[in-house]
Amino acid sequence: MRSSLRRLRRFGFGTEIARGHSRESDNRAWHWNAIAIPCDHVENQTVMSSPRLAHLPDFLSPPVIETVLGVSFPALPVGIPHYGLLWGAFRSEYPKFEVHGPIRFEPEQFGAQEAPEAVPAVQVVEQPEVRCWFLSKSGNHLVQVQRDGFLHNWRKVESEEPYPHYEQIRPIFERDWQILLEFLRREGLELPQVAQCEVTYVNHIERVGEWGDFGRLSNLFPNWCDRKHSFLPDPDAISFSTRFSMPDNRGRLRVAVRPAIRNTDGKPIFEFRLTARGAPGSSAIADILSWFDLGREWIVRGFADLTSPTAHKYWERTQ
Repeated sequence: MRSSLRRLRRFGFGTEIARGHSRESDNRAWHWNAIAIPCDHVENQTVMSSPRLAHLPDFLSPPVIETVLGVSFPALPVGIPHYGLLWGAFRSEYPKFEVHGPIRFEPEQFGAQEAPEAVPAVQVVEQPEVRCWFLSKSGNHLVQVQRDGFLHNWRKVESEEPYPHYEQIRPIFERDWQILLEFLRREGLELPQVAQCEVTYVNHIERVGEWGDFGRLSNLFPNWCDRKHSFLPDPDAISFSTRFSMPDNRGRLRVAVRPAIRNTDGKPIFEFRLTARGAPGSSAIADILSWFDLGREWIVRGFADLTSPTAHKYWERTQ
């Protein structure tokens, strides 16, 4: 703990630990080693962790507060009663539930197929569209289900809780996805034909110390130029987004940075969101997990590329 406090003071960050979520979220919000892989416990059930890739950047204190693994597919012929039956299959691990409106999945398109961003439109539906949340007892783990999508979220609820790395979350998604497929088979319903996979990491970076004001944003994001103007003062808000295409049109990495106020403590932060999306080779679980691996690699490497060595020291980069 003392070393952590010294690290905070050295970079001018005071002594408070980052925690909580920003006010707004879309609620989507491997070291390979020849060693024994530990187990991860999610409430009642034990899930085997996956090995980790040794060549990827890694941090002891990353600012990540939420991760998402998800898939989207053409809408299934399910109604509201099915969600209640489905919760029965998940209830031992996710004893709490909430009901929300659906989210929109945006397919990544390339070349001649690429179209401008869709404009929301009013649609007439035969039955209400809903998105059901199944939550673990602690609220850290969350399954989201709607007719055309399935997602697993991990969320930081308490400031001191450790971040479960990707190799712990991946097998939980696999377990939960198999529960959904078994339910659909048992009910005689068609299985989803996965069109797109999505991996999202949400980071909260406190606006303090060397990047405490917008005029010094390049101390955090080196690609941002803090050019001084002859007339204009330093900006009082900055947000930006960009995207990067993967080789062979396998998907895209989308990056967005925006200022926000964290709702748990009212502190100003930068919300740094990285989302990788693309089509898997097929709907087979092996192809879904393989694309997740690719998306996670692009997010981790992209995070390291876009942030500064000074920030890496603060987050205690180990490789």
